[in-house]
Amino acid sequence: MGRDDVAILLSKSGTSDDLFGLVNQLKRLGVPIIAMTGDPDSVLARQAEVVLDAGVAEEACPETLAPTASTTVALALGDALAVTLLEEKRFRREDFAAFHPGGTLGRNLLLRVADVMLTKDLPTLLPDRPMRECVVLLAERRGTVAVVDRQGSLQGVVTAGDLTRLMEKTDHFLDIPVTEVMTRTPKTTTPTEIAGAAVRVMEQHGIMALPVLDGGRKLVGMVHLHDLMKAGAA
Repeated sequence: MGRDDVAILLSKSGTSDDLFGLVNQLKRLGVPIIAMTGDPDSVLARQAEVVLDAGVAEEACPETLAPTASTTVALALGDALAVTLLEEKRFRREDFAAFHPGGTLGRNLLLRVADVMLTKDLPTLLPDRPMRECVVLLAERRGTVAVVDRQGSLQGVVTAGDLTRLMEKTDHFLDIPVTEVMTRTPKTTTPTEIAGAAVRVMEQHGIMALPVLDGGRKLVGMVHLHDLMKAGAA
């Protein structure tokens, strides 16, 4: 440890003999001390630059001797310090992923839509195509069809749910153009979006797939909830 470090010392009483050798060494090195103690007037507290009062009215153990409730207070104060430091250092989601890439949270933050989305043989139709063609694609291609113009720009989406609602209204739906059935403002995502964010959109709106756009309106892929979950994004 050196002068650029800070020591956080936890002690219920602030008078434990085994603390004082450490305190003396820290003081000799010029290391600032933050004391988290149940006695703000203890020896430890008097040697600290900052004192956090972790005192409790009584402990949870029957004889109120062993640190029980006070350990919970110390845990809460430690969390508060950690969050304050996080905010002061402007620690971001990307920073967490970089320092903790192997864990579930890190993996969720590093995984992007581009890592999971489908880019080949996408289920697409032109707006003037009949629903009979859409029915086939819905059955074969996982229940979502993107409607695009001849330049590949997204115009809307037809889902298996749209087909079900259409069939409840009329038996004569096979020749209806998909443009009359599609959702014109579907939820979409981009290749650089965090995969977990795409999952949240799907869960919030009860949808199973999202068209992936290039940042404008051009369709570049399709990402499915099942694939995202399989990749560990949920």
